[in-house]
Amino acid sequence: MRTDFDPAAMSRNDFYRLLTATVVPRPIAWVSTTSADGTHNLAPHSFFTIASVAPPVVQFSSVGRKDTLRNVEATGQFVVNLAPEGLFEQVNDTGTDFPHGVSEFEAAGITTEPSLRVKPPRVAASPVALECEVHSTLRIGDGTVVFGRVVHAAVSEDMLVDGHPEISRLKPLSRLGKDEWATVGEVREISRIRHADWSGPAGDR
Repeated sequence: MRTDFDPAAMSRNDFYRLLTATVVPRPIAWVSTTSADGTHNLAPHSFFTIASVAPPVVQFSSVGRKDTLRNVEATGQFVVNLAPEGLFEQVNDTGTDFPHGVSEFEAAGITTEPSLRVKPPRVAASPVALECEVHSTLRIGDGTVVFGRVVHAAVSEDMLVDGHPEISRLKPLSRLGKDEWATVGEVREISRIRHADWSGPAGDR
């Protein structure tokens, strides 16, 4: 048996809670931006993924018109900082609805470091920073999808094993439903099967 949910018969917030509890886990884009007047902003966005590899483009969605969206529209630049387990409380702090014009970096006591290719700063303690220039934006309902071309990536050396980021060292946070967050937990590996090696469904092997 299943329970049916009709979005047309539910409130926006009720269906939002259903979506965010089932589309899980969601990686977090901890986005730093700079306003036209020079104020640095930092906010977590959990509607985040890769849009393209060549060119390298990442995307995140802003639900409503928040400072992050206003800043990327005004300046055309942003940085996606990885949100690591060790900065759990600080990431959550930057989701506070501070008044417009307040810098989350300053309010939450988060140290910045200069970016190489864009004006918005990086989070100094974040192990990965993707510096981006806005490729395009797309308005869908109450959200705006921001596509950013990655023009530079900076990864802390102690996160690398044989030149590749290691998940056990990155320890990224992710968002679940309600007020729930997740850490990586158990990591499983499996190779994709080539058709030439196919031997039937997994349940029959």
